[in-house]
Parts: sequence; C-alpha cells; structure tokens
Amino acid sequence: MQILLVDDDVELGSMLKEYLTAEGFSATVALTGQGGIDGALSGRYGAMILDIMLPDMSGIDVLNKVRKQSRMPIIMLTAKGDNIDRVIGLEMGADDYVPKPCYPRELVARLRAVLRRFEEHIEPQSGAIVKLGGLSLDSSQRISAWQGTPFELTASEFNLLMLLVREKDRVVSKDELSEVG
Repeated sequence: MQILLVDDDVELGSMLKEYLTAEGFSATVALTGQGGIDGALSGRYGAMILDIMLPDMSGIDVLNKVRKQSRMPIIMLTAKGDNIDRVIGLEMGADDYVPKPCYPRELVARLRAVLRRFEEHIEPQSGAIVKLGGLSLDSSQRISAWQGTPFELTASEFNLLMLLVREKDRVVSKDELSEVG
C-alpha cells in the first residue's frame, strides 16, 4: 500500500520511509502542506502520516482541506506536547495522533490498526447486496443487475465494479484496480 508522509524534516521523513518500506509499505515523502494536499487528493495513496508543523501551512489546515474531499486514513505526528493540538486534530478528522519523537514500530502498528478499522468500515457484510442507483451487486452469489435486470460480468469485471461502487467517495488508484482486476 502507498503511504504519503508529509513532514518537512528530511531526515525523519527518510528514516520513516525506510522503515515503512521494510514493513511492506511503499512510502513517498512530501515536504510541504500543499504537497501533502496534492498527494492526498491524487488518489495514489491509501493513507497519510501528517506532521502538524509544516513550512507553508499547519498540518491542521492540510487535514481540513483533505477531509473536505477524502476519507483516507490520516495519522497526525507532532513535536508539540500540547493536548489541545491532539484534541483539535482528532476533532477535525484525524484517525490517530502520535507524538514526536515516535518509535517507528509503534507508528507502523498504529497505521496498521487504523487501516484495519478503515477496511472493516468499508467492507460490506459477507453476502450483502451493494446498491448504487439502479445497480445492485450481490457479492456472495456474484450476481449483477441493472434496474432489476441481471447482466453478465467476468470475474475481473465484477471485482472492479464492486471496488468502484464500494469506494464511490474517493479516487481509486491504478494499483488498487490492478490488485482486484
């Protein structure tokens, strides 16, 4: 999974990128808030780790702008010890908050926990029928119908359509499409 690290500390970003890579993630570092916003809204990333103090804007502003258009999991990082910053970040939509200096193993464990919760939240119940407009998809029987009329799909087509319907509120990356197709 692609992770976007938004932190102006080049050394920390490099170290976290290496650690995430060793743990099976693919990470990209953005050094500015605007770079973080652009990356987050590009649809290429499955989650974001966001520093609160950035050179061009605050991490809270980045969080606010991303949350207006995306539900991607976001973990805030901060060197500030003030509890009010944590509360504001969580109230604005951060999924977790980790103080700096952080133990990389804990950060990865928290990232995995947030991703698990996110995936559980978007996964429909086994056997559930997913509907969008006139389209209905029955995942247990792999039946597709448009306005009540069944139509045939290959396994790949069904998987791709199911992914797009489940993720209707965000841009789905090419990597995600490749995984299910």
